[in-house]
Amino acid sequence: MEQFPLTPAAFSGEPRLAPPDSAFNWLRQGWAVFIANPGLWLAMSVLILVIFLGLQIVPLIGTLAANLLMPVLTAGMLHAIRRLGDENTFEIGDLFAGFKRNTGPLIMVGVIYMAGWLAIGLLMMVLVGGSVAGGVVAGFGGQPGVGAGIGLGGIFMASVLSLLLGAPLLMAVWFAPALVYFNDMAPIEAMKASFAANLKNWLVMLVFGLIVLVLCFFAALPMGLGFLVLMPVLYGALYASYKDIFLG
Repeated sequence: MEQFPLTPAAFSGEPRLAPPDSAFNWLRQGWAVFIANPGLWLAMSVLILVIFLGLQIVPLIGTLAANLLMPVLTAGMLHAIRRLGDENTFEIGDLFAGFKRNTGPLIMVGVIYMAGWLAIGLLMMVLVGGSVAGGVVAGFGGQPGVGAGIGLGGIFMASVLSLLLGAPLLMAVWFAPALVYFNDMAPIEAMKASFAANLKNWLVMLVFGLIVLVLCFFAALPMGLGFLVLMPVLYGALYASYKDIFLG
């Protein structure tokens, strides 16, 4: 016979398949998160932008630190959203909750993410540099048209390859901060689970991505101020998608 209380099942990290229209529901939930306390969310958006813009002032190290902090601050925003849902309250200090729980694994997600983009960047440099060099050689050989074609072709190929390689990296990092922070998953396992979830839900994630691109276009129109609103909405949608796909 079963003994009560039952031991809860361990979190497996197995994603479920969400219907394509879930993207609209996630964004509706994201908007509901924002209108619950617009003033506080705007303050947190401004604080995030100040942190990242301040880091960008420091050459090289600033960009490095920004990439490492990205999963930590994402976890803080998700923590605030969970508190809002569970307790109907949150505070600006929740943004830094990632510095109090699973900080090392969250930073490791940032390290892997940054290393991935560095590898992609180096590959692009090699491709572009090789094609430009080949174009210059062809130009000196009396074939300027061929040289220009080689150079432009290499740049185009590098751009396409960057998109093809960057997409899996973004898929791997999308749910990773939530899985590390809330479910204590190891960084590599969290990124694998995130990639698997995105791959399994490729249609709804494609719909979500296209909608977000349109929203980003309109957010950029008023001198980029729309991103102060869009940022917490997207974090809310991220949390909704995490709950929908991993918690059902």
